[in-house]
Amino acid sequence: MAETLTRTGALDGWAARFAELPDSVALLAEPFHTMTSVRGETTLRPNTWVEEDGFDAVWLGPDEVLRTSPFRSAAELGGTDVSAQRTTIRLRGAHARDLLETGCAIDLHPRVFGAGSAAVTLLGQANVILLCLGENDYRILVRSSFAAYLAEWLLDAATEYRG
Repeated sequence: MAETLTRTGALDGWAARFAELPDSVALLAEPFHTMTSVRGETTLRPNTWVEEDGFDAVWLGPDEVLRTSPFRSAAELGGTDVSAQRTTIRLRGAHARDLLETGCAIDLHPRVFGAGSAAVTLLGQANVILLCLGENDYRILVRSSFAAYLAEWLLDAATEYRG
């Protein structure tokens, strides 16, 4: 009898450690987002992302957009399927921006990096795509091979916010 394979994400097993954090720096793994790279002319403004018809479109360069969705297939999103490259971490809470600022060189003040902003940057020593979803609400897209490192880094950086 054939064995059934179980789909696993790069951050499987981290939920319990994330749950130990206070609400002021809440972390949540959001695995299995479909991601596609679309090349060609784009109407997106640099360093932004928008929600379009059930997916997020992230500006990565003058001729490159990353489309992501937890619900849509790669065929529906179009472009080249790059879903296995990255995993997604959600960070939110009153101290989310403070936590990010300890390891990110870009200005994250809401006047500069507010809702709808996107940046390719370093967080700790990991290359990430950082999306601002709203006030103190961020989505971090990190290469799957760096996901455990970044999760550990975020947990360590959040130490000062624990009760």
